[in-house]
Amino acid sequence: MEFELIETIPAKNDFMKLHKTTGWNANGLYTYDQLYSAICNSWFSVSIYHNKNLIGFGRIISDGVYQTFICDVMVHPEYQKQGMGKKIMSALLKKCEEEGIKWIQLSCAKGKQNFYKKLGFVERDLDAPGMSLFL
Repeated sequence: MEFELIETIPAKNDFMKLHKTTGWNANGLYTYDQLYSAICNSWFSVSIYHNKNLIGFGRIISDGVYQTFICDVMVHPEYQKQGMGKKIMSALLKKCEEEGIKWIQLSCAKGKQNFYKKLGFVERDLDAPGMSLFL
């Protein structure tokens, strides 16, 4: 199989097609125009293609100094458990290293904690959990 990892935002239709495989927008909280606008405002992103089809994506939101958040790491279900997520994360972490960023945060989908633990991420202490607010 030939895979190509490139540091770019994918075409909108390609992104929408891949994103739909995640089920993350099942409630229609955002339009795909909004989601695409969001990824276009990323500090850094990578896309993986197989035979010119987008099969993986990940991005970083950051101020470029100390607040860094990895998000939207996704791999098409047909390509999961083949090292694609690791390739995406390696590229994202490499960019952080190159820029001297020392603290990297992320949230992950349910059941994906062990994947990130294998990459060195640790869960926050129970007495210092992250928080969120939906408006």
